[in-house]
This record gives sequence, C-alpha cells and structure tokens, in this order.
Amino acid sequence: MKSGNAILSSYGTTIFEVMSRLSDEHKAINLGQGFPDERGPADVLDVAAKAILEGWNQYPPMMGTPELRQAVAAHGKRFYGLDIDWKTEVMVTSGATEALTASLLGLINPGDEVVLFQPMYDSYLPIVRLAGGVPRFVSLKAPDWSFTRADLEAVFSPKTKLVLINDPLNPAAKVFTRAELELLAEFVQRFDAFAVCDEVYEHIIFDGLAHIPLMTLPGMRDRCLKIGSAGKTFSLTGWKVGYVTGAPHLLQPVVKAHQYITFTTPPNLQAAVAYGLGKDDAYFTGLATGLQAKRDRLADGLRAVGFEVLPSAGTYFVVADVSPFGFDGNDEDFCRRLTAEAGVTAIPVGAFFVEDAPRSFIRFCFSKKDEILDGAVERLSAYFARR
Repeated sequence: MKSGNAILSSYGTTIFEVMSRLSDEHKAINLGQGFPDERGPADVLDVAAKAILEGWNQYPPMMGTPELRQAVAAHGKRFYGLDIDWKTEVMVTSGATEALTASLLGLINPGDEVVLFQPMYDSYLPIVRLAGGVPRFVSLKAPDWSFTRADLEAVFSPKTKLVLINDPLNPAAKVFTRAELELLAEFVQRFDAFAVCDEVYEHIIFDGLAHIPLMTLPGMRDRCLKIGSAGKTFSLTGWKVGYVTGAPHLLQPVVKAHQYITFTTPPNLQAAVAYGLGKDDAYFTGLATGLQAKRDRLADGLRAVGFEVLPSAGTYFVVADVSPFGFDGNDEDFCRRLTAEAGVTAIPVGAFFVEDAPRSFIRFCFSKKDEILDGAVERLSAYFARR
C-alpha cells in the first residue's frame, strides 16, 4: 500500500504529546506545554460572547475583519511607531502557526535556503521542508543563547531566501538585543533576503527590557513579516487568532497561501481581539508584571531544589540546567524520570534542536496558578531530598 507524505511521515509524535501522555499516566503536575491556566480578561470574553449572540456568524472577509486589521495597524503604531496601511499590510489568520505556514509556503520556492535558529519551535522545520526549503541552522548556546558574525557567515549565501526568527524565543526564554538584531539585519540586506518574525510573546518581556521588532530597524521595513498572536497577548491560546503584518509585495503571496489553508477566522473572536488590542497600557504592563512574578516564584523554588536556573527574559518559560544532580543520561531521560518519580513534567530543550543539541537543559512553564507552581516545587523538593 502506498504511504502518506514522506516529509510528515518522517516526524514522530511531538515531545509535547509524549510528555503530556506520560504526565497523565503518572498524575504529574504538567509544566511542560506552554499555556496559561487563567480564563483571560473578562471584558474581552464578554465582547466575544456578545459578538456570537448579536453579531455576524457567517464568513468574514478573507483578510480579516476591518476592525481587527485596523486595530493591528494601530497597535503597531502605538507600541513601535510603525505606519501600517491596514488595507494592504495586515492579514488575520487562524493562529500564529497558520500565519507561519502561509508565510513560508507563500515565500519559499523549492531549493531556497532558509536560516533557522535552534532551539526552535517544533513546527518550523516541517513547514520549511514541506515548502521545499533547504534549512541552514544556527545553533544558539546557553546561557545567553546568542550568535556571532561567524555563525551567520557560515549559513547565509546567495541561495538564502529568508531567515525565520522567534523573538522572544519560545524554547529558551531569550529576548534578542538590538546589537544582535542589527547584525542579523545586516546579513538579511546583504544577501537580499526576507525575514519572517515570530513575535507572539512581544508583550511578555521582563526586567524592564523592550521588544524590538526586526521590522523597525533601518532597511528592514520592506523585508519583514511580523507575526503576532492574540492567544499569547490575552492568555486565550484556544482562540487561535493570529495576525501578520508586512509590506504589500511580501504579504500578497502569503495571502494566496492563506486563502487555500483556512481562508478565514471566526468573526466574533476577531471582534473581541480588536477590542483587546485597544486596552490601556495598564493591561499590557500588568500582563508582563504578573508573569514575571510567576517566573521568579518558580525560578526561586527550582534554585532551592538544586537546579541551576538560566536567565528568562520573556515568554512563559524558564530553562534549568540539571548538571548539578550528576544525572547519568540525557535531558529527555531526566524529564521522563522526573515525571515518573517526582510527579513533575518538564520538556527537554534538546527536543528543539536538529543538530548539536545540548543534553543537560530542561524547560518548565510558569504561566500557571501559584498553587500549581508551589505544588511542583514541593514535589521536586521531596523527591531530591530522598535521593
């Protein structure tokens, strides 16, 4: 019997599914997969509910409702000083992953080279390969997860079509500096490439740091696609509402891909997200402040247990080095044992690498209720006290 798609068939079950199943089996506290356990802003939920009952429930425009596209453009101006034409430079998608898929399918021709930074979100590589792209990897190294000019020289070439950057960086809780972004922008322009910028955690940055969209750097306005997510900004990951912003010549091929993937996104949710993007500054600063407190709560607990905790500048995650425990095995082995024996689930950072993977780092999600975080630390403390 003939088989399915060879590219997709070559990938196993995601590490998130593997560890979540193991967590369920052992009734562990799951700090692996990244989603908050709060309900989200009540006023945003109310707008969505009202829109379902009183608003339009048929197909909205393929590009997204005018009110949400206008809100995304206003958001870009408000936070980053970007002048965006909502009619030609903004499109709404069914989640950021769909925005990524449409962007990569829309821009990559078979044989084009794509620069990827690892550790990376797990959907990037399959999408690049489905589009026919040839991946070139930059391996970021702990503890600062940075890159050098030599790293970029090794992967950029006349065949480079685009670079895919996640900032803040999901797997490693990294926020790229202006100097790092300027170096990357130099290479993008030098090799006449594009940048697809996954910026879903743009409002979840800590310690007074600022998010700098690559699009705002000199020479990059017409070379970048900026992807955002209502799921992360409003703690409503199940809604799957994303948006992509870019110059018309970049966005048009992405639109063509989008029309054949999902075509559109629920209009009632779009109405609520448009409302949410207009919330006052206190909401956005409060989001980061609240999650920073959770980061500190979990990080302090992990340090007390004996983990070496790496800096977490943004996202929902904190990375810990398990080397102090002298464990004889790799990061996935450690996570499996932690789940089965301590009753706490984490994700091995090595799972986010294709090559040159480190083997002593694991990632915990802290976007949970305080009692969940405290319960996880208590379990870990009891486990390591017994060893």
